[in-house]
Amino acid sequence: MLTLYGISNCDTIRKTRRFLDDRAIPYQFIDVRKTPLSLEKLTRISAQVGLDVLVNRRGQTYRKLKIKERNPNETELLRLLHREQAMIRRPLLEYDNRYHVGYDEEALSHFLQNR
Repeated sequence: MLTLYGISNCDTIRKTRRFLDDRAIPYQFIDVRKTPLSLEKLTRISAQVGLDVLVNRRGQTYRKLKIKERNPNETELLRLLHREQAMIRRPLLEYDNRYHVGYDEEALSHFLQNR
C-alpha cells in the first residue's frame, strides 16, 4: 500500500491527499509528529533520494534552528532531521521501498504509475 508521511495541518499534505483522493488511489497517512520515522528509515530514504531532497531548507523549522549557519555534516543533519521531523520536505510518499519527495503533479503521477 502507498504510504503518505507528513503533518496533518500542512497545506501541501492536504493538496497531496486531495490529489490521491481525486484519483481514487488508496493510501495510509502517517503524521510524523505523532509517529516519527526512525533514524534508520530516514537514513534509507536519504540514501535513495538524497539528503538535499529530503530536507526542507525553506521551512520555518530549518530557519528557526539556524541550520544553515551551523553547517552540519550529513550525519548531524540526519540526526537533526530525526529530532525535528517537521523539516522533512513534504509530501513524502513510500511504495514498495521506493520514495517520492515533494509536490510536483507530473513527477507524482509518474511515481504512482510505477506502483
